This record gives sequence, structure tokens and C-alpha cells, in this order.
Amino acid sequence: MKLNDKVAIITGAGSGIGRSLAQRFAANGARAVICTDLNGVRADETAQLIGSQASAETLDVADEAAINAIVARVEQQYGGIDVFVSNAGYGRPGGLEMPTVEWQKMMNVHTWSHLAAARAVLPRMLARGSGYLLSTSSAAGLLSQFDSGAYAVSKHAAVALAEWLSINYVEQGIGVSVLCPQAVRTNVLDFMKDPNALVDVVQAGGDGILEPEVVADLCIEAMADGRFLVLPHAEVQTYFQRKATDYDRWLSGMRRMRNRFLGATAG
Repeated sequence: MKLNDKVAIITGAGSGIGRSLAQRFAANGARAVICTDLNGVRADETAQLIGSQASAETLDVADEAAINAIVARVEQQYGGIDVFVSNAGYGRPGGLEMPTVEWQKMMNVHTWSHLAAARAVLPRMLARGSGYLLSTSSAAGLLSQFDSGAYAVSKHAAVALAEWLSINYVEQGIGVSVLCPQAVRTNVLDFMKDPNALVDVVQAGGDGILEPEVVADLCIEAMADGRFLVLPHAEVQTYFQRKATDYDRWLSGMRRMRNRFLGATAG
């Protein structure tokens, strides 16, 4: 899909990848970019950076009724929604000790919000015979995240949902892409005990932290090509292939990386 003259809703647009996507969508000719975020002030800042093509709304993506309401308003105002970007996300370390309610919250934000968005926009997209769903998962959705069980599980579920949507709707004119980066310079890195330690571990593999503007451009390229996986870090594809080829060896490697990370944060 080309973005010229398109109407797009972007969640988590108050900063990071979401803000960069909103700016790049506008730069690529989008007619309207609706910037949403739990922090409405940050969403408005993004819209102000863009100008007349953009507007801002406060949105809690864990609230399905709120997603339905904003979709209805945008449909009425612009006559249709061409692209819905489910990008909102956050990080929190923890495993079995994390309360179930916190696991549920992460699933709500990282997975069920994507489902709610698809339910809200797909009927009218299908009636028009075109539309695009772009969702932000993570390399953790293909691999794992050793310091946050809920993050790993919810991001895996986001990839699975995107796969299912692609299988069922691409032949009906609906594009589906899922973004699976490693480290990007966003607020999500803030949940790490020591982000610099993570950088050391990641860079040892030749990857490094990317700027959100680079990631946004790669998403737009993938949408133009109709490509499902967006992998800003090329090594993720290699890791994913290794995982499929020899799961036990891959798990052993992840345990070694976990131990390196824990050693770096303890040092």
C-alpha cells in the first residue's frame, strides 16, 4: 500500500516508533494521521510537529470500547480508515512473581488491543476491498525476552494474531505487516535495569540500537511491498531460522545470553 491520500490511525504515537511513523506517514502524503496515545499531551505534541495533516486523541488501547469509538468518529469524519497501526506498548521486567493482573495488562496492550482494532476497522475495509493493518510486536515475539515473561508471551501472541489475520484477509484486499525489531531508542528501553548492559549484549551480536525514524521508514517500505515481517535488525531472521532448525541449541544460546546480561547488570 502507498500512503498517498490515505487516512491512518496510529496508537502509541506520542513518542518513539509511533511518533516517527506518524511523521513519516504524513511526509509520504497521508491525507490524515490520527495520533493517539495514553498520554494525550504527547499525542498532541506529535500532531503539532506534523501540522494540518494530523490530529490527536487520548486513547487507552486496553479499552475496546474506546477503540470502537475513535474508529467510528474517524470513519464518519473522513469517510474511511485506510491504515490502522497498533503500536502502543510498554515494558516491565518480571516473571512468575509478577501478579497475574500485570500479565493480563500486558496482554491487553500488546495483543487484545490489536484484536479490538481489527474487529473495529475490518468490516468497512472489507466492504471497500482495501485496507492495511500494521502491528508492532518485537523480536521478542519471534524469539523471546528473558527478563520479562509477560512481554515475551504477549509479543508472541501479537505475531500469532497478525499471522492469522494475514492468512484470512490478505486475499480480500487487506494488507498485514508486523514489526519485530530488537532494540530501538524508545521509552520501552527504560524498563531495563541497565539499558547499557543490554546494548553491550546486543552489540556483541552485531545489531545495536536503531533510531525510530529508521524503523518507521522500513515499515513504510514493507507496506509498499505488501511484506508481512518487518525486521529492522537483519540478525533477527538468522536467529529465527536457528530457532526453527535446532530449538534446543537455540534455547541454550538464549540461556547463555541471559547469563551474560545478568552478569553485566550485576557488575
